[in-house]
Amino acid sequence: MLLIVGTVPDPSLPLLHGRVRLKNRELRVENQRLAVSRGTPALAAAATATLTQLGLHEVFVILAGDIGQGKGSRAVYQYLVSTLGHLSVDVLVFHYLQPDVDWHNKVLFAVDEMPRRPRLIADAGFMYAAKMSGQATAYDIFTPDRGELAFLADESAPHPFYTRGFLLHDHHSVADLVHQAYAHGDAPRWLVVKGETDYIADSGRIVASIAAPHWEPMEAIGGTGDSVTGILAALCAAQHDPLDACLLAALTNRWIGYIARPTPATQIAEFMDVLPEALVEAQRAGKERFKHGEG
Repeated sequence: MLLIVGTVPDPSLPLLHGRVRLKNRELRVENQRLAVSRGTPALAAAATATLTQLGLHEVFVILAGDIGQGKGSRAVYQYLVSTLGHLSVDVLVFHYLQPDVDWHNKVLFAVDEMPRRPRLIADAGFMYAAKMSGQATAYDIFTPDRGELAFLADESAPHPFYTRGFLLHDHHSVADLVHQAYAHGDAPRWLVVKGETDYIADSGRIVASIAAPHWEPMEAIGGTGDSVTGILAALCAAQHDPLDACLLAALTNRWIGYIARPTPATQIAEFMDVLPEALVEAQRAGKERFKHGEG
C-alpha cells in the first residue's frame, strides 16, 4: 500500500483519510472532490495515474486543509501518531505539512511501532522538519529542488529562511551541495534533486543526471516537481529498486512535457492524461540509455 500524507490549501477541508480515485482530472477521497493543482493533490494524482498504468490501485491519503496557520497540519500529525502503529504500508510519503520538529519526532516514533517499516519518502515541509530535527538519515529518499538542497547543505540553518545566501550562488554546484548535505547527516541515502537537470545521488555521490527530453515551459508550471515525487512513490510501491525508481520518475516527468507540449498556462491536471504514455516512453528510453552504459 502507498500512503501519501499532506495538506491542501483550503481551510474548509476536514481531515480526510481513505483510498484515492482519479476521475475527470479530479481526486476523489471519501465524499470530497479535490482539484488537481500543485502540492499534495498533484503528487497524489501522479502516483495514482502511475499505479493505475502498472495495474495497481492501492493509493491512500491522509489530508487536511491548511493555509499556513497550522491547524490542518496538527490534525494530520495527531492522526498519524494515533494510527500509524496499526497500519501496514509499503511506501509512506510525507509532503506539505507545516514543519514542527516535536510532531515530526512523534511521527517517527509511531513509524517505529508499525508492523513493518515502510520505505520513507519526504518532500517539501516534512523534509524541512526531518532535517531540522536531525533525523534525515531515518528516511530513504528526499526529493528537493536546488534551493531546498541548499537548506539541506547548510548544517547551521534551523529553517530554509536562514540558509546561508552564498550556498545559493551558481558557483556552488549541485555536487558541492550534495556533498555538504551528506557530510553533516542532513540527507538520506537517496536524493532526487529536481531542476532543469535532475540529479540522482546515492550516499553523497551523484550517480546519474537526466537532462533530456527537455521542454522549457515545464519549468514555469506549478506542480511538476510534485508529480516527480508522486511517480517515484508509485514506482517504489510497485517494488522498483530505489535507483531505478528515481531514474524512471525523472525520465517520466520529462516525457510528460515532451508529449504534452505544454505552455506556461497549462495546468498540472492535464498531464495526468499523458502520464501513462510518458511512463512507457521513459521505460523504453531508460533501457536504451543504460544498455549503452550512460549514467
